[in-house]
Amino acid sequence: MADRPKGDEPEFDWLYGTERKGVGGSAGGASGDPEPTQMLPTMGRPHQSPPPPSRGRATQTASHPPRRPSAPRRRRPFRWVKYVLLLWVVFLIAVPLFAWSKIAKVDDTPSGDRPASQPGTTYLLVGSDSREGMTHAQELRLGTGKASGRRTDTIMLLHTGSGPNLLVSIPRDSIVPIPGHGTGKINAAYAYGGPQLLIQTLENTTGVRIDDYVEIGFSGFFNVINAVGGIQICPTQAMKDPQAGLNIKKGCQHAMGKKALGYARSRHVSALGDIDRAKHQREVVAAVGKKAASPWSVINPVRYVNLAMSGSQSVRVGQHTGMFATLRFAWAMTHVSGKSGKTCGVPIADLAVHWDRERALKLFHLIQEDKTSEVTSDLCGASGLKNQ
Repeated sequence: MADRPKGDEPEFDWLYGTERKGVGGSAGGASGDPEPTQMLPTMGRPHQSPPPPSRGRATQTASHPPRRPSAPRRRRPFRWVKYVLLLWVVFLIAVPLFAWSKIAKVDDTPSGDRPASQPGTTYLLVGSDSREGMTHAQELRLGTGKASGRRTDTIMLLHTGSGPNLLVSIPRDSIVPIPGHGTGKINAAYAYGGPQLLIQTLENTTGVRIDDYVEIGFSGFFNVINAVGGIQICPTQAMKDPQAGLNIKKGCQHAMGKKALGYARSRHVSALGDIDRAKHQREVVAAVGKKAASPWSVINPVRYVNLAMSGSQSVRVGQHTGMFATLRFAWAMTHVSGKSGKTCGVPIADLAVHWDRERALKLFHLIQEDKTSEVTSDLCGASGLKNQ
């Protein structure tokens, strides 16, 4: 092949893939014209089919963006509420249990034949003049004196069952037959033979079986009233009784422990004597029950503790009276007035406190049959006297 002259030799542009003539020449262009700029053709990528979907996490990661890490969880406040409620329940249970451990037991099982079991539950509540648990300063301040031993200032029967709760006062000067001691005042039965003889006397006289026994002394009575923040009393006359440490005006008024205790003990300034005293005692008991049943008695921990512990050292219960029976008694005592209960004195024939046999037997027969809803006002009056 003949050699081409050097000037005529085409030059291959390796970058653009074209030939050009001479230096600065253009393939197919006139000599001396500048060579036009050649652009690389746009090359499309080879067509690729999408990869088949993979199983497992790869698919999830491809279809959903990764989640941001969650912030640390805060403790929910209601968890603390649960702990507080649990502690509160433990507190509500522990306090009565501790108070119960301080209550003394007494043998109250009477001798001889007893009435058969009866529907409902009948409690005997005795308020004794025991000074146990009182300091010398309290004895002086309350005017209770230094008498030793125990005598009954208050005797009440509380019946609970299918009808309204019924609280009946037994005046301590009631003239009744006392087994082994002839006829005398009913409080003498306690002096002769304690709870056992008192229960035997009442069961023989009334025909009502007494299921449980509760006794509270002066200091317990005083402390319970203070624990509920005092009560309201409504004397119908001005009362000044040095022997009971009492000096109050006529009309409704607030009374703390000292005044309420004197009001419940006084019998020397009233025309009806012991009959009015029994009436005042029921009034005080009902007022204490009303205050104790207030929700504040549970909501306020100080009041709850004071109420539970106030009478524990001056309260005695029968040897067969358990904690739950005692709690039912306490609950029933908060429902002895209004629609849920009735209070009255035992029917009597005169101020010498001889019972009105006919009316008294009707009343006690209704208690035996647990028919307190049928107890009428002529059987259950404030004084016990007929038509009063």
